[in-house]
Amino acid sequence: MLKTISILLALTTAAFAQNSAKDEAQVWNLEKAYWEYVKANDLEKYRALWHEDFVGWPFISSAPVRKDHITDWITANTSKGVKLQSFSIEELAIRVTGDVAINHYRIKMAWTGPQPADARTDTLRITHTWLRTGDTWKIIGGMSAPVNSDGK
Repeated sequence: MLKTISILLALTTAAFAQNSAKDEAQVWNLEKAYWEYVKANDLEKYRALWHEDFVGWPFISSAPVRKDHITDWITANTSKGVKLQSFSIEELAIRVTGDVAINHYRIKMAWTGPQPADARTDTLRITHTWLRTGDTWKIIGGMSAPVNSDGK
């Protein structure tokens, strides 16, 4: 009996680890899609990543915002002809617990625009909390901040 319980426990642990790794990969892929949508200025697909009850605090805002303002930072750039040219994500940490995932990363973004002064590189720290909704994940919370003086 004890041997049977041990085997069942081992199988359950292995299955959980596989599901967790699959969920982690799915969330990271959604983060990459998020930035591809920004780069393509595809606001419809970008908005689709966000949960209706989202609240978060982007570094450009003086207070937390809800879903109806999540594209403000994109349109503030594109209205001046400034576009995301490229990006690279440094995945730092992720944890999936049931239907909730939280991930942390740094992103380096290269921007271009009509004026030479519009070209810039930004690096941010980002945290997103994702909620499993059906067979996908939606961002329910988040926060971003500039990196420190060491670029971390």
